[in-house]
Amino acid sequence: MAIEPDQAFEDAALVLDQALADDVAGVAGTLAEVVKGDGAYQVALCLAGAMAGDGLREGPWRLEFPGIDEADYDTRWVARFVSAYVNHDDLTGEALFGAAVADGKLPECLMTLAGSTAATLRRRSHS
Repeated sequence: MAIEPDQAFEDAALVLDQALADDVAGVAGTLAEVVKGDGAYQVALCLAGAMAGDGLREGPWRLEFPGIDEADYDTRWVARFVSAYVNHDDLTGEALFGAAVADGKLPECLMTLAGSTAATLRRRSHS
């Protein structure tokens, strides 16, 4: 059973608050609790949405990530998950999520997603 959308939003907001405060232990702890439950996918979607921002025009979008094939697993996963999100490609997003679970990499992927989202929000606030 999936968690309620409001709970996913609250969990994602907490993760972002912690990430923006550079509270790595807090982010890890909150994400560990989310992963134990069944709301990790919804939280990942919330984080991807925060990274993409408001007012995103309908795609298709082609995101450029130079050197992505040589990047670490979690970095490749975030690039591809966010790309799937902005292109409304739910099947790919779900497949990526399932692969991270199967590969035992979901916690580190979510940590990287949280950090990347926080970095994006910081850049936006300074623009």
